[in-house]
Amino acid sequence: MDQADLSHPPQRDPGQRLSPAGPRRLRPLRWFLLVFAGFFLLPLAVHAAWWQAGEHPPSWSAARWSSAGLLPGAAASPEAAVYIFAGRVGRWRGIVAHHTWIVVKEAGAGRYTRYDKVGWGSPVRTDGWAADGRWFGNDPEVVAAVTGRAAERLIPRIDAAIAAYPYRRTGDYRVWPGPNSNTFVAHVLAAVPELDVALPPTALGKDWPEGGFQLGLSPSRTGLRLSLAGVFGVTLAWVEGLEVNLLGLVSGIDIRHPALKLPGFGRIGLDGAVS
Repeated sequence: MDQADLSHPPQRDPGQRLSPAGPRRLRPLRWFLLVFAGFFLLPLAVHAAWWQAGEHPPSWSAARWSSAGLLPGAAASPEAAVYIFAGRVGRWRGIVAHHTWIVVKEAGAGRYTRYDKVGWGSPVRTDGWAADGRWFGNDPEVVAAVTGRAAERLIPRIDAAIAAYPYRRTGDYRVWPGPNSNTFVAHVLAAVPELDVALPPTALGKDWPEGGFQLGLSPSRTGLRLSLAGVFGVTLAWVEGLEVNLLGLVSGIDIRHPALKLPGFGRIGLDGAVS
């Protein structure tokens, strides 16, 4: 290149646009990482710090499993009843997960019947613990309650769904992504959508589809759900709200009862209540 070339640099075509500088444009991968960090990793990290600061039983045998006193005495409440319970699991897993179970009582029955799926022994367990028992020392919460004639109509269908649950043999349990305890309860809710309830976003395994893939109605049949082996999915429905599932962690919003859904914390209502 001669001196003339240096003194007269090439002129830019006025119609040519300058490409935006790299740092000014966030590429799709960067957007994904920002969203993942803000809506998944950050709340999970905050909840993990809060959880670790508390006191928790060091072992299964040291935890309390007794009744939390949430249910009326069966004899004192003769009407039929159906309950869905959720309790935080133990040790570090309590940071991210709830265990859910089903309780039913026929009209006039003198006792409640509880159904869980667990990872040892016979997977589907009947009356393994008190109906409203603490789970690994953690007080449970009532996710749904149906009583009276409505419960009478639903109980036979709940019993049929439990009997038809396909993953009830020894070894039919996988902590993540499923099938696990929450997959079991989600199976019943899908078979009996009249229960009209969504499991907590921290019920890991609830979005694991039987067969590994689902594109169709949500469990409540009030919207749609896409789920890929329980490790990625999107749900948009009136009962479930908007939920995005990444690796089992759920973030979203509750539309029907306005609330945020965040990993670790679960559901945070507008009144500040966490469940």
